[in-house]
Parts: sequence; C-alpha cells; structure tokens
Amino acid sequence: MNRIISAPAQEPQASEPHPRRANRLLGALGARDFAVLEPHLEPVALARGKVLFEPGDDVHTTYFPCQRTMVSLLIVTRDGREVEAATIGRESAVGGIVSEGHKPAFGRAVVQVPGSAFVIATSHLEAAKLGSTRFGDLFSRYADALLAQMMQGVACNALHSVEERCARWLLATHDRAGDHLIQLTQESLAEMLGVQRTTVSAVTSALAARGLIKTLRGRVEILDRKGLERVACECYEAVEDHFARLLPEVDI
Repeated sequence: MNRIISAPAQEPQASEPHPRRANRLLGALGARDFAVLEPHLEPVALARGKVLFEPGDDVHTTYFPCQRTMVSLLIVTRDGREVEAATIGRESAVGGIVSEGHKPAFGRAVVQVPGSAFVIATSHLEAAKLGSTRFGDLFSRYADALLAQMMQGVACNALHSVEERCARWLLATHDRAGDHLIQLTQESLAEMLGVQRTTVSAVTSALAARGLIKTLRGRVEILDRKGLERVACECYEAVEDHFARLLPEVDI
C-alpha cells in the first residue's frame, strides 16, 4: 500500500546523494554530458514557500529538484490569485530549459514541498546544449513533456470536477514524494487547485469518507491508491503516459 503522510515542515537539508541519483533528468545524461555540468552544479536547501522567480524575471538559474522536493509553476492574475500550471519534482528541472538569451518568466515558481535541489547557471546549460546533440535532445523532449502537462492542465481545469482534480494532484504528489513526509495543508491544496479552502475541505472529507485518504491537521495519508486512481480524471494517466513515451529513460 502506498501512502503519503504529511507533517509540519522541517528545515530541508542541503546534503543529498550524488545529483545523478537524486535528480532523474540529470541521471539520464550520458557520462560525458554530465561531466560538462558537474563542476557547475551546487546543492541548495529549498524551504516551502520560497519563490524561485516571479513573472517577468530574467531566469538566470536552473533548479534540479531532488528526492521529495516539489515546485509549482503558477499563473498569477492581476488581483493576486494563483492557479497551478505544472508540478515539477525530481524527474525534471525548473527554469531556463527552453530558450536562450533573455528568458523572462511568464509565471511564478514556488516551492511547495521543501527539500534539496541542485542549481546551475542557465548559461552553462545553454553552452552544453550547443556542445552536445544528445544533451539538447534530452532537454527538448523534456520541454515538450512540460508543455503537454500544461496543456492537459488547461483542459482539466475547464472540464473536470474539483474532486477529480484533487485526486490527480494527490497522485502526482505521491509519484514524486513516495513515502517521504511532506507538508500538505488544505490551504496549499486549495491554492494549487484554484478553489476556496472550504471547497477543498469538502472534497477531502468526501474522499476520507470513502476510505481513500485520511486527513488530519496539516497531514494527508493515502490509504487506497488504486481507489484514488479510479477517482482521478483521465488527465493524470494522459500526462504520465506522454512523459513515459517522450522520456523513457526518466522515471517520475
């Protein structure tokens, strides 16, 4: 039985395994390509709520989340409301993946699940892309997978119920965090889904009543993953399948 158990946030630690084991996108690089990046990778600890960049910022740094760390890409409206466009964890990277030169961010990147990451100046990534066809191909395929996640998210927000979307988000979180302790408050979940906290409370209570999850203050435990998969909309499977086709060497 797979479980997610949330707990109060703990101070993340910067010491993590080797980056090729801690981040799966880095792990998919060949030894020669990775050797080009390795001298420039630096470990950092990311606290929950840390903003990695804001809309309009020039993205100079790329983050490779490790282990349980998760980052949300958010669309921010003029009145300050936020809706999640994509979730990024240990399978991928945040910032400076696609374009070269001036890279103004369109959204906000915020750490949702604290932990460690490796950072690198985006300019070093750009140099590596120019020097290796294999390197450029890997990151281009990842960019395609990220775009697919965002496109599917647009359809999901328009067509599917909050309950289906909530189940999808919990499954995606579990894929990336495994059995690690993570912070998952109803406030955070409401922000990610773009709904009121009272709506999330009603949805999680319904899922708990069916024996799929258990909720406590600041904690969620998945009791029946298969049951949660049946509740989740088709978007969860569609995104995972597309990622697997594009990047068979990178597991979520």
